Amino acid sequence: MSPPGAARAAFPKKTVRDLPVDDARVLVRVDFNAPLEDAPGGRRAVRDDARIRAALPTIEYLREHRSRIVLVSHLGRPKGPDPAFSMAPVSERLGELLGAPVAQAPEVVGREAERMASELGPGDVLVLENSRFEPGESSNDPELAAALARMADVYVNDAFGAAHRAHASTEGVARLLPAAAGFLLEREVTLLDALVADPERPFVVVLGGAKVTDKVGVIERFLEIANAILIGGAMCFSFFRAMGHETGDSLVEEQGVDLARQALEHAETSLCSLELPQDLVVADRFDTDARSRVVDGRDVPEGWMGLDIGPRTAQAYARQVEAGATVFWNGPMGAFEMEPFAAGTRAVAEAMAACKGTTVAGGGDSAAALAEFGLADSITHVSTGGGASLELLEGMPLPGVEALDDRD
Repeated sequence: MSPPGAARAAFPKKTVRDLPVDDARVLVRVDFNAPLEDAPGGRRAVRDDARIRAALPTIEYLREHRSRIVLVSHLGRPKGPDPAFSMAPVSERLGELLGAPVAQAPEVVGREAERMASELGPGDVLVLENSRFEPGESSNDPELAAALARMADVYVNDAFGAAHRAHASTEGVARLLPAAAGFLLEREVTLLDALVADPERPFVVVLGGAKVTDKVGVIERFLEIANAILIGGAMCFSFFRAMGHETGDSLVEEQGVDLARQALEHAETSLCSLELPQDLVVADRFDTDARSRVVDGRDVPEGWMGLDIGPRTAQAYARQVEAGATVFWNGPMGAFEMEPFAAGTRAVAEAMAACKGTTVAGGGDSAAALAEFGLADSITHVSTGGGASLELLEGMPLPGVEALDDRD
């Protein structure tokens, strides 16, 4: 990872370095949406602490400046207060990583949260409860934003994974306090902006996952920028359907068929090569123990479903990825969570790790796959925000970034 100051010149917003944080109360929006698992004694524990670790440079910087730190984050998608989605396991893990006590508030806002925030000493850390316990979070309720603002002197957004949401803790509160980006948010935006502004070539893009509707904007943008787009995952079946191929029982996003057809038409006039699987791994059901076989071609037989790109495609994609000077990957090539259908995603991940160029994974399942295969440390950058990275690359403004103070 680059040092926190490396990307400063290209970032248009103020950063935490520009705020008066010495001995100040600082509200930091972090992305601690970490997966949890059951632990001994009926406890819940963090299964993967990557997102917590990603925020440590900003938190440590503030502690060095004797800031009184109030952290706020969402966790999962609870429909109101739910003990299963409490931030307590996250606070416990953060304390272990910092080697210092971390206080856990019993609420997001309110009298007790304000009392705990007011009693913080220099370098102390308080984690508020799950922001989505408050119904006003996702609706960007001004009263919730004001209540959050009362607990701090300045605001820092270091939650790139939530920056595409105009929520009370990402956009609303930033309008009420001096507001700047943390080191993670700064790095993510700067690196991804550079990816589309001036990539070294060949620029290879690998897109997978289930839905064309989630990726169509990025596909259209990359058809004007990239040298090659390699399509995998269930989204390829929307393309196949648009091309008139049989898809059997494969997952097909019907809404995506017309969009796939439009992308294919765009590709005919583009200098970018839009590539689809030439062979497939199919199974008779969605199960680890299913019967499976390789189909040489793009037609899926009746009663079968495609669950991975085939070995010929995996090899071809891997060659292009490894030869790329810049490579962006978002979305698995198949149902990689099941070993019989993980080969395509593993081939792309290993090629990313072997590539000598700049390699960026767009968060989400791509990040999960790299972690599962033990290759995350071999990639130039693994984004902490799947949806946010796609929207930024598509050219859409991110509300959580737009609300920050401009650099003078």
